Parts: sequence; structure tokens; C-alpha cells
Amino acid sequence: MTTLTHSSDTLTRDALAVLQPGFRGTTAPDWLLRRIGEGLASVGLFGRNITSPAQLTALTAQLRAERDDVLVAIDEEGGDVTRLEVRDGSSFPGNYALGSVDDVDLTRAVARELGGRLAACGVNLNWAPSADVNSDVDNPVIGVRSFGADPALVSRHTAAYVEGLQSAGVAACTKHFPGHGDTAVDSHHALPRIDVDFDTLHARELAPFRSAIAAGSKSVMSAHILLSALDPNRPATLSPQIVTGLLREELGFDGLIVTDGIEMQAIASTYGIERGSVLAIAAGVDAICVGGGLADEETVLRLRDALVDAVREGELPEERLADAAARVRALADWTLRARGASGPGAAVQEGIAPGIGGTGNGAGSGIGLVAARRALRVTGTVEPLQEAPYVASFAPVANIAVGDETPWGVAAELTALLPGTGTGTYGGENTAAEVLAAAGRRRIVAVVRDIHRHPWMAAVLDGILAARPDTAVVEMGVNHAEPTGSPHIATYGAARVCGRAAAEALTGRGA
Repeated sequence: MTTLTHSSDTLTRDALAVLQPGFRGTTAPDWLLRRIGEGLASVGLFGRNITSPAQLTALTAQLRAERDDVLVAIDEEGGDVTRLEVRDGSSFPGNYALGSVDDVDLTRAVARELGGRLAACGVNLNWAPSADVNSDVDNPVIGVRSFGADPALVSRHTAAYVEGLQSAGVAACTKHFPGHGDTAVDSHHALPRIDVDFDTLHARELAPFRSAIAAGSKSVMSAHILLSALDPNRPATLSPQIVTGLLREELGFDGLIVTDGIEMQAIASTYGIERGSVLAIAAGVDAICVGGGLADEETVLRLRDALVDAVREGELPEERLADAAARVRALADWTLRARGASGPGAAVQEGIAPGIGGTGNGAGSGIGLVAARRALRVTGTVEPLQEAPYVASFAPVANIAVGDETPWGVAAELTALLPGTGTGTYGGENTAAEVLAAAGRRRIVAVVRDIHRHPWMAAVLDGILAARPDTAVVEMGVNHAEPTGSPHIATYGAARVCGRAAAEALTGRGA
């Protein structure tokens, strides 16, 4: 059994320090503030916690009144995955759009402005960017969250994103190590398995993470995926060979290693969250992300006690838990120094430049819309809409990472430009005849998302085009299917600014 060298209080504080829990509500509950006082060093925010920049700023100030160096983390990728603008849609296109433009200076600038907005609201750790190489076009959870399918492209844009975000004083958390792109299973629901050989993994999946580490990424998030060539028995998050052997020792990463949500079914349904947390820390992980689904005090206490008990029973070396807690505190210290003497949003330490924008109110340089316009790809000739059209949006079931709270499409943007625009949302139970009847004599704009993954969507669209070949098609997901429609517009993502760029192209009213 491990000999305990620290007091029980120190052990408990270390166990709390390695947790990154969430909570419900737009103000911090008493239990969370109490646990911060007892040693909790991180808090995770989700869309449910945010209503406005002013409210978010007040919330982070409330947390810092308990502990000035608390890590306030968020899952703000921009594009389809936004928490800052969960109810309106993001002011920034996501990775797929940025990768399609392939201008690393643009990617760096977008990440810098996004980081500036986060910092201005008191957020100092972003669970982004996704460095996954989207090599499986049928991937149900990565898709437009990836910069693309080319490892070299993903590598250079991952590095640029890390540099831009951290130049604003916000720590990057590059994910999902060692790469979630070659999966046809969503780890929120089950354990994905990747069976490619060792050499392919090193050349493809690991390339962007090498670039992120070289760019100075302050943290890396592990994936709940089984890679048989690296460890045939345990998913990456729980694997000493992958977390310590590969990430720490072979790739030389010395920053904070964070799990993906420990309550995701890839871990929870097989190991349970308590056992999974202990195995993750033992494998070399430093922080346990929890709270996307389980966002209550009981969960925090269960995980805290599981870690303490594992040390006392000799299953988890005390030194490993202490090292993990020390890495959390080291990152917290970096963010505190990055914030500098001028308060939240200032970034003055070690060459960190203040982020452009950073107003926290949606204002800034407008670079997000600039990037969305540059990402747009039009096939065919656009005959600008002169009269209000009918927008038929074909909505697949949203994956958990994206969520179904955030609006997407072009209807709102077209309505702003052409008042009277009609709209309808359709699913797998609908037919082309229903769309045609609803549209009447108005020109149809069909909005799809990953049409190559949804046969029902392709079938309905084919029926519409057969009757109305002048239908404009807007693809807002992975642009893999052959272009159809007159014209076909690919936005490379469904952020609000992507919808705006498409509406401008359809009406000829762009900048």
C-alpha cells in the first residue's frame, strides 16, 4: 500500500483540484463556491450557464471572488459548437470553413479574436481546438469540427489556432487525443474503435498534435476511443501506454492533460465514472472533465471520494494525484499571470498580446463574417433572388457536442434581406410533395447538412429538383456529395455568419 505522506486535508484538496465540474444555472450555486474554497481549482461552463456577456462576466467574477486563479473552462469551438452564442449562432465560422480557406493567418486571427472575447468575460481555458483529421466522411461527431481530411492542413491550422487563442491569454486544450477523426461511432453513445496500423496513426492522427505541442498548447484533451495498435485493451483516456507513454514521453508534452467528459457512455457504461476517473489519473491524466450531463454536487463528491479512497487503498499512487493537482495549479498560475495587472481580458505576460475585439458583446473586427465569406463555394450561376423565397431546411438529429439549442440555416438571414421569406423544417418522415406544396410558386432554397450521410435527405431533395430545377441548394455540413441545385452553395459549417454569407450570395447583396 502507498505510504501517505500528506495530511488527509491535502489529499482531499488534491482530489478536488483535478476535477473540472459543471453546474446548472447562470449564477454559481452555494455548493460550488464552497468546494472552490475547499480546493476545487476548475469549473466548466456550458450553454445552459450563459445568457449574455454581462451575465457571464458577473458569473466568472463570482467564481474568482472565491479563488482568484480558478480555471474557468468552456467548450467554445466557434462554428457549430458555440456556448457564448448558443441561442443565436456563432459570430465565427468553425474549423472546416477555416481549413477550406487554408489561410493560417486568418485562422490565427479568428482564434485571437475569439480568445479576446472569452478573456473579456473572464474565461481562461477553452476546450478547443479540435485537431482531429476527419478521414471518415461518415464521422457522426467530428465532421465540420475538423479543419479537414489532410493531416498537413489540419496540423498547420491547429498550430495557428493554438497560437491565436493563447495570444489572447486563454489556454488552448487541443482535442481529442490521439485523434477522433477515423470513427463512425460517437463516443458520447458508445466506445469507438480504430483499427488502423501504428504507422498510419503516427503519420495521420498524431501529426496535428505534434504541431499543437510545438506551438505551445497549454493542455490536451484525451479521447474515449480504443486504438488497437496502441492499446488493445483500454480506451485512450485510461491507457498508460497512450497518455504517459505516447503523449508525455514520446511526444514530450509537459502541459495539462484533460479527459473528455467522463460521463460519456464510452467510459460510463463500461467502467463507471468513479472507476474511470481513478484509472484516468493513474494512466497519467491530470484533470477530469465532468458536467456536460452530470452537473451536481453529488457527482463532485463521488469523484472526489473515489480518488481519495483509491490512494488510501493503494490503487492510485499519492504522488501521481499530487502531480496531477500540481499541473492544474501550474496552468491556473499561467492564466493568472496572463491576465496581468489590468484585470480580466488583459494579456501582458511573456509576449502575450491583447486580443483584438474582446468587447464581449459580439462586436470586434468582423473577422468572423470575413472568414465565412471567404469560405463560401458556389457551383453554378447565381441568379439573385428578387422576391422572398421559400426556405426548406432539412434537419438531421444534432449530435450531443453540437446540441439542438443553437439555430442554424439561412432562413433568418434571408428574411432580414427579403422580408416575407417563407420557412419550413423537414425530417425523415417528410416528402418532396409536402415541400413543393408549402412553397407554392415561390422559389425554393433547400438547406441541407451532411446530405451524404442521410439517404432520406437526398431522396427528398431529388424529388424537389425534379419538379423545380431552379431550386438553390445550400450545404451547411461536410461538402462531400456531388453538387446539385441551381446554384449549389457550400458554407463549410452552420455558424450564423455562414448563413449570412450564403444569404448574401443568394441575393447579391453581400459586401
